Amino acid sequence: MSAFDAIRAVDYTVIITRDLAAMRAFYEDVLGFALERALSENWLEYRVGGTILALSAPGMTRDDAPVPDGTAALQLAFRVPVAAVDACAAELVERGIAIVSPPTDRPFGHRTLFFRDPDGNLLEIYAEI
Repeated sequence: MSAFDAIRAVDYTVIITRDLAAMRAFYEDVLGFALERALSENWLEYRVGGTILALSAPGMTRDDAPVPDGTAALQLAFRVPVAAVDACAAELVERGIAIVSPPTDRPFGHRTLFFRDPDGNLLEIYAEI
């Protein structure tokens, strides 16, 4: 038995950002996420389903080497209904957001769409098919 057996959920995910203002504009204005709360000028939270997605300026990681430009630090996948995958792709194109991979039916049972946020992180919109 391990003390880590007590872990039952991912409560929140934090994206350490290169450019907090650009990331905030993207997640609020492009993806339409409502700001749940701002704990400080360097920490913003958005509720996405049952979890919190937080944007943060470097804090405990401020002395770490930055992730090189053009390198994704993470990938986030957002589940939607099937019809929304194509609708999201259309909205992204209307807003000038480059599509990495257009809506595609995958052999493992997902319809996927990939694009990047201003920090270069890979974002996925997907549906079970």
